[in-house]
Amino acid sequence: MNTPDMPAWLIGELRSDHAGETGAIMIYRGILAFARDPALRDFARRHMETEAGHLRILEDLLPPAQHSRLLPIWRIAGWLTGAIPALFGTRAVYATIDAVESFVDHHYQQQLDRLDAERILPELRATLARCQEDEVHHRDEARGLAGAPPGLALRAWTALVDGGSRAAVLAARRV
Repeated sequence: MNTPDMPAWLIGELRSDHAGETGAIMIYRGILAFARDPALRDFARRHMETEAGHLRILEDLLPPAQHSRLLPIWRIAGWLTGAIPALFGTRAVYATIDAVESFVDHHYQQQLDRLDAERILPELRATLARCQEDEVHHRDEARGLAGAPPGLALRAWTALVDGGSRAAVLAARRV
């Protein structure tokens, strides 16, 4: 599939998806830089592999000229989004992944809804739905492993992560 057949709005969305998957890989690299818990390291490796698969799909869909020019920023932001909670322990990491993947689920759903409304590109829609399904699985796994509900500081952190994700998508759609 190539971009000439896609409306401009969709190219912007795929650019943001590509940037997001790039950032997601870096989140897991940031976690692996500091996490010592074997179960958390396994979680990060498995999820990073899935995100790398999503990135390969998006790289096949979107030519390099359409990638976000802000990828270096997304890599740093992603790494910090994984590394910072890893310094505070598994609960912080799982809450962070829950927040990120909750946002990603919603983001993919918006794209699927628009593709459905416009009745276009059913093959691409199916691909994005499979990616969304993986992200929901990541969210649910993290949520199940988090244990107790997050306290005030962790809720503030995850709100910051959600806000950062929203801002990143707005920027990546355009740049």
